[in-house]
Formats: sequence, structure tokens, C-alpha cells
Amino acid sequence: MQRGDFLEKVVAVVGPTAVGKSALGLKLAQKFNGEIISGDSMQIYRGLDIGTAKDSPEELSEVPHHLVDISDVTERYTVKDFQQKARRVVENLAENEKNSFVVGGTGFYLNSLIQNLNLGGKADGDNELRKELLKIEKNSGIDGLVKVLRDEDPLAMKTIDISNARRVIRAIEVHRETGKSIVDQNNGNQWAEFYLIGLTDDRDKLYARINSRVDKMVEMGLLDEVRPVYDNRDQIPQAKNGIGYKELFPYFEGTATLESCLDEIKKNSRHFAKRQLTYFRNQMDVDWYNISEEPDYQTKIENRIKGFLGGYNG
Repeated sequence: MQRGDFLEKVVAVVGPTAVGKSALGLKLAQKFNGEIISGDSMQIYRGLDIGTAKDSPEELSEVPHHLVDISDVTERYTVKDFQQKARRVVENLAENEKNSFVVGGTGFYLNSLIQNLNLGGKADGDNELRKELLKIEKNSGIDGLVKVLRDEDPLAMKTIDISNARRVIRAIEVHRETGKSIVDQNNGNQWAEFYLIGLTDDRDKLYARINSRVDKMVEMGLLDEVRPVYDNRDQIPQAKNGIGYKELFPYFEGTATLESCLDEIKKNSRHFAKRQLTYFRNQMDVDWYNISEEPDYQTKIENRIKGFLGGYNG
């Protein structure tokens, strides 16, 4: 939305899992009279706190957070839902002279907001096409869906996470509804100006942080959080597929040890971090900071934000 001759200004903090995005976002929002919009596809779910690495209740109370704890685990949540809700929050904050800080690692969610993607169709995707695609998934699994996507939208094959059935389904829907790839849906209508801050770290250090985070999650009670997800998995369409949840199902089934399941969480989290970095580097214009190589990165970032926001309300 454009007011006068100015576009809304939005700061986004991106990067791989466990790199420290949330901590930085919190500090920046406090310093620059801002509020946080979660750009994470799993933190929307109530009750999924440990496995999604939500900020603590104390941190959530320090700065207002949006798009956190807004859905039950039984509900579906789409990229279009995020796009619409996040834009509404940005505009409301601007009206109240507050700055918006989008924090999270779900790349396509953020890209849909920045590029103003025309995602087409209804947000809930409840139509005959969705039923057709769900039938393909039931009969042929994710491989069947990927085959359809490869035939119809090879461009999306190179960009989206094809291990995520919901993302594949949505890509097929958008292509059929609009005739264009889901990654080529720019409306040509810039509604906001974005400054993207990317945090990264040396690979070995990042992987060590990921492994340590998983161990800490277990200490915090991850198993107690995952158990009801496992028990009610037939009624949970999306949340059950999150990293940190699905890997523990074999433990509850008695077919794998806890140690092997935790190793799987760590491995999948490391692979996810790699995919995140690839996506952000290839798809977005990000100002990157290596937290190990640049000890004063926070000061540099704050100075850049001052220039970006101009006369922010401090």
C-alpha cells in the first residue's frame, strides 16, 4: 500500500535455522520502535512451542509478535494465508507509526510478500482440484505429485521444496489457476520496500548449533509436545510433517530408538538449513552477515537500518 509518495518499509531477518534470527529480530524491534511478524510456517500453531523454537513467553511479551499461535494444529495454513495476513499487519503497524520486522526462515512465505505474488484461488484451496491432487497423493505418494509438477511446471521444480506435499500441491494449483508458475507470479505492483538482513555462520559452527538446539529441545520437554501430535496425527494435516515432530513417530510406534530419531531430527534440520541458504541466496537480494567472522555485525546492521528507515520513531 502506498501513502502519498512513500511505500511502506519492512525489515526482514532471514537465514538458516538456529543461526540466531529471533534474538536479533527482538533486539532490532525494541531499538527501532517495531513489532515482529513471524515468517515461520510452523510457529502459527498453538501448542507447538518447543519443536518450532518459538520465543519464550517472556520474549513474546517484550515485543508484540504477530502470526504466532493463530491456528489450531487441525487447520491448514497456506502461503496465501500468510501473504494476506502479513500485509495487513504491516499496513496496520504503519498506520500506528510502528516499524515491521519480519523474522523467519520460510523463504517462499517471505518471497510471496516481497514479490506480491498472485497466488490465485481461495486461500484454503478447498475445491475439486485440491481433491484430485489429494487423491494422487493418497494413491502414489509424494512421487506422484512431483511427477505432475515436473510435467506442468518445471520452473517450480527447481525452486520449491518438492519433499513437502503441501507445497507441491499448491504449486500445481497456482499453475493451473493462473497459467503461470508459482515462482513467476509477480503482480508488478510494488506495495512496500524491503531490506533483508541475512545471518549465516561457518558450516561446522552452524551444524553444532543445530545439534545443540535439538538436545536442548529434548530437555525442555519435546517428547511431551510431540506425543499428542502423534496420537492425533490423522486429524492434523500439516503440523505433523514439521521437522522435529515426524521424526519421533517411529519412537512412539516402538520401531526405532529415541537416539536414532533424534539423530534424524538433527540430520533433517541440517539439510533444511542448507536448503534455506540456497533459497535465500538464489531468490532474494539479501545483505549477509557471518556472525563468527563479523563480531560487530549487530552494530553494522543497526546503522544500515537507520539509513533504510530514515526518520524512524525512536
